Amino acid sequence: MLPGLTVDVARGAVTGLLGPSGCGKSTLMRAIVGVQLVDGGTVEVLGTPAGTPALRGRVGYVTQAPSVYADLTVRENLDYFARILAAAEGRVDAVIETVGLAPDAGRVVSELSGGQRARVSLATALLNEPPVLVLDEPTVGLDPLLRRDLWDAFHRLADAGVTLLVSSHVMDEAERCDRLILMRDGAILAADTPAALLERTGALDVEGAFLALVSGEVKR
Repeated sequence: MLPGLTVDVARGAVTGLLGPSGCGKSTLMRAIVGVQLVDGGTVEVLGTPAGTPALRGRVGYVTQAPSVYADLTVRENLDYFARILAAAEGRVDAVIETVGLAPDAGRVVSELSGGQRARVSLATALLNEPPVLVLDEPTVGLDPLLRRDLWDAFHRLADAGVTLLVSSHVMDEAERCDRLILMRDGAILAADTPAALLERTGALDVEGAFLALVSGEVKR
């Protein structure tokens, strides 16, 4: 349940959706993608109601569970989805490089680690260069170096005009975002830039800002 929730996601920026597990992040993302039943209110993406057919090729969505075929190789998966999406020539090689899977392109997905499988799912979402990317905890289980590389890739996409909504329950990833939406118990505590949140709460980091908002030390 997400009662009375109102929020905007900025175009051409990396917006972090942060909060503890079970706070409603995935439900909100599913509503934006258009696969979550919304009992009331409206959800619009690029000026169009979420879930409409016109948005299917314009919104890339990566779930927490990898959505690829375990019995195919990385490249076979991407070749298959590229044909379905009518992706431009060369996109398979490009997305393999973007997610850092070039050395593993010929490996069967079932042989990969959980983090590698998640990157294959991310690569499929990038194939048709959607203007909106909704990523549900894409860096879970990844080592710090790869997490850094993926966040760098997210910002390159944003610099090219892509809108990214990236969820995480790891507060130290907040500083990598252009804007933040902090959630708890189905409600939005704050939506602002990291710098503005720190100034508003007087905290030293986003985790401290989050705790200050939860405790009521700062007006939301």
